[in-house]
This record gives sequence, C-alpha cells and structure tokens, in this order.
Amino acid sequence: MQAPTQTRTLKRTLPALALLLGLTTAALADSGNLNPRQMLPSYQQECAACHLAYPPGLLPARSWGRIMNGLDQHYGTDASLDAATVQQIGQWLQAKAGTTKRVSAEPPQDRITESAWFLRKHRKLDAPVWQHASVKSAANCAACHTRAEQGSFDESQLQFPRGLDARYRRAFQD
Repeated sequence: MQAPTQTRTLKRTLPALALLLGLTTAALADSGNLNPRQMLPSYQQECAACHLAYPPGLLPARSWGRIMNGLDQHYGTDASLDAATVQQIGQWLQAKAGTTKRVSAEPPQDRITESAWFLRKHRKLDAPVWQHASVKSAANCAACHTRAEQGSFDESQLQFPRGLDARYRRAFQD
C-alpha cells in the first residue's frame, strides 16, 4: 500500500504526464513526415520518372483512384501503364492514402497543390515564387523541401530556392 503523500504526488503527476505525452504525440503526427519512405518500387519507378513520387498520404483514396483511372490524361500527359501495374500501384495508393481530417477533403482536380491544407501552408508565398526558374511550379516540392524525396516536409528543413529574389525570403522565415 502506498503512503498518502505518494498517492497525492502520483495523482498530481499523472495528468501532467498524460498532457505532455499527448502534446508530444500531436507534434510528431504533424511533423511533416507523412509516410515512412517505404515506397512501392513500381510507384517510385513510374511516377518519379516525371515528378516527385508524392507520398500517398497527401491525398485521400478517392483522389488517388481517379488519378489512376485517368492516366491516359494525367494532367495533360499520357502516363498510361499496363493493367497489372495500374492495379498494383492503385491498390497500394488506396491502402496508404491520407485519412486524417487534414487531407480527407478531395481537392479540385485531385491536385495536391489545390488542397486546403496545401494552400493554407503556402499562403504567404507570392505567385512569382512558383514561377521562378528554380521552382517552376507549386508541384515541385523539392525546390524548397530538402527531404521531399524521402517523404519529409518538415519546416525545419526548408531551403530558400537558388536565384530567387531575397524580397521573398520573409515568407520562408515565418
């Protein structure tokens, strides 16, 4: 049996520990690392041949389904694949798709760069940033996120794009 002072101390300490654990878990969940870098090799090979193999957690399952069903008109390009590869990648994307409240809303045209969370996170960037030669478009995550290819978009690992006018630097520091 515990002494009364130990019981009181324990009763005061447990809620504080639970709060701390909850805050730590929430911070880790929003650290920007959406999926461990365990990419399906065929997804990596096929998709990264043209652009970043985006972590599946960036879009909900329905968006991935429409993307995979429309590869013949993939954002203006014919990215058709054989049926077996489409099925394999499609099933993997469905299993790994984003399920959090943040990504559950299907963005217009299933574009990651049009999703509410993406627009909110990048709201301070001026339009010329996206059009700069070293950035090219909002879809080029690796222009600023140094670990985008590893699936990490942690803000502590941002880099200011080469050649971009210094007047846009403030948005990167906020």
